[in-house]
Amino acid sequence: MTQDLNIIRPYGDTLNDGLIQLSFTLPLAKSAHTEEAAKQLVLKLGLVEPQIVYSEDIGANFTFFIAYAQTNLSVNVNELRVIPTTTKVLRKQEIEACIKAKLGRQVVVLGACIESDAHTVGIDAIMNLKGYNGHKGLEAYQSITAINLGAQISGEELVVKARECGADAILVSQVVTQKNIHIANLTRLAELLEAENVRERVILVVGGPRINHQLAQELGYDAGFGSGTYAEDVATFVVETLIKREELGNAGSSGKSGSSGNDSPQAE
Repeated sequence: MTQDLNIIRPYGDTLNDGLIQLSFTLPLAKSAHTEEAAKQLVLKLGLVEPQIVYSEDIGANFTFFIAYAQTNLSVNVNELRVIPTTTKVLRKQEIEACIKAKLGRQVVVLGACIESDAHTVGIDAIMNLKGYNGHKGLEAYQSITAINLGAQISGEELVVKARECGADAILVSQVVTQKNIHIANLTRLAELLEAENVRERVILVVGGPRINHQLAQELGYDAGFGSGTYAEDVATFVVETLIKREELGNAGSSGKSGSSGNDSPQAE
């Protein structure tokens, strides 16, 4: 019998067996009673056949668990609707050539971890010369001026710096997500940029482990990038968006100029 790979379930030991691995912490000391509580929690999630495969006392009456369980739910991949940030990621050399040919100037990208977030691993992977996993950061691009402000930068500081350097794009990193603090921080920054009349002039991008493109757009950003993002992913989006905006701006200017000339009495 042919397996329908359009209707899928999680894979564990065999295709579409529905097996899932979960990890979580309960605020109880490790015991048989606590392990049973963990099993019951997994069952209440709608999963079946729960197995606690690992438990560890992590102190102060907290126990960490790893569990296996099965789901009977499936997903039809043909029904999914995803908003991509870009259709094709360009290589570094292609991005450089595109900037020189279609923009003819330096592209200024300003990056920072904002507010209380002190985790710079993500922003450094995108911005710094060395980059990450063999993918050079934006500092390695000759046609990009990459300014990495580092960690714990307030929204106000970022707005001032964006004006000073004439930023084409602002790249914000949010790693700390406890109690959805990243949502509050990102919303506040977007509102500050709007209030200071900077938002329309910049491409606003956010990255982080709990960020996706849809969430970013809901918060008023142009794009969102999650885990596994490299500098060329961000650079491709920024450069393609800049080119589209400049082409639209030039077309609008040409249209206005042509209309004015045709409607002018002197043109008759």
